[in-house]
Amino acid sequence: MERLSDYEYELPEAAIAQRPLDDRSSSRLLWLHKDSGAVEHKSFLDVVDILSPGDLLVLNNTRVTAFRLRGNKPTGAQVELLAIKQVGPKAYEALLKPGRRLQPGTVIHFGPSLRATIQENLSEGRKLVRFSGDLSPKIATAEAVPLPPYVHEQLQDPERYQTVYAEKPGSAAAPTAGLHFTPELLERLKAKGIATAHVTLDVGIDTFRPVQTEDPSRHPIHGEVCEVPPETAQAIQECRGRIIAVGTTTVRTLETFATGPRKILSGRRESRLFIRPGYPFKIVDGMFTNFHMPKTTMLMMISAFAGREAVMNGYDQALRTGYRFLSFGDSMLIL
Repeated sequence: MERLSDYEYELPEAAIAQRPLDDRSSSRLLWLHKDSGAVEHKSFLDVVDILSPGDLLVLNNTRVTAFRLRGNKPTGAQVELLAIKQVGPKAYEALLKPGRRLQPGTVIHFGPSLRATIQENLSEGRKLVRFSGDLSPKIATAEAVPLPPYVHEQLQDPERYQTVYAEKPGSAAAPTAGLHFTPELLERLKAKGIATAHVTLDVGIDTFRPVQTEDPSRHPIHGEVCEVPPETAQAIQECRGRIIAVGTTTVRTLETFATGPRKILSGRRESRLFIRPGYPFKIVDGMFTNFHMPKTTMLMMISAFAGREAVMNGYDQALRTGYRFLSFGDSMLIL
């Protein structure tokens, strides 16, 4: 029987990357061979040699548009607001601290020209808030970037928490497997005959929450809106090489729309697909992924793809040889 403890490992604080590398593509790459479980240690730039003409890279082109602000109640008490998703003109779904004490009607001030009023309580601790005043200057500041809770350093350039192909607004977190690609690297891959296609999945804040139930099948999976354009569905069905997803969010999107081996629909819908060992993959032949936290749905997904023992062995080798983990960390290729 599958247990949550099967996905537990010790992650030292020192292994968690606190800042992106100066050069996105200079990260290390752990290549886990899907069929044999063998591990090779590479540089991310080696992907040009690893991938073959005719392969198709599928990328999640979502853009992080969530933002974090710090303000005060009229009493002077401090409030932190994480705006997750825009739902109307100056209206957002948000998480607030201290959330329980902030009820509808409460006004929060963010300086002299901006304030937010809590409109109503939503599910899972979220609240509907409406801003009045000019939001643009606040959103443009680096401190507004909603970095993951395990990153404790300030990010000087907010674009470093965006992929270079980020285009469609809507995410609360970056699809971090794609952070290693640069325009130059994508051009080199194109010149070799490796095609690219895009999907969109709006990454939610629940992506950072570990599974809490010892029986993973009882974990309530969070829903995320995703989209496969017609041209991407066509590229997949016409691909004669390998289909390689960049990130677990891309895998989830492709498998959500799959109707059979290499058969996929286009469209837009909410996905509640929970991929764990035993899942029959229909679309992807390989995937790029960063190194994930213990007991997470992402770790379960890659274990479903490559086998739990092979993945945990790869993680053990990565920790022993100094790989950098999580959002700003190094990359793994399962192929």
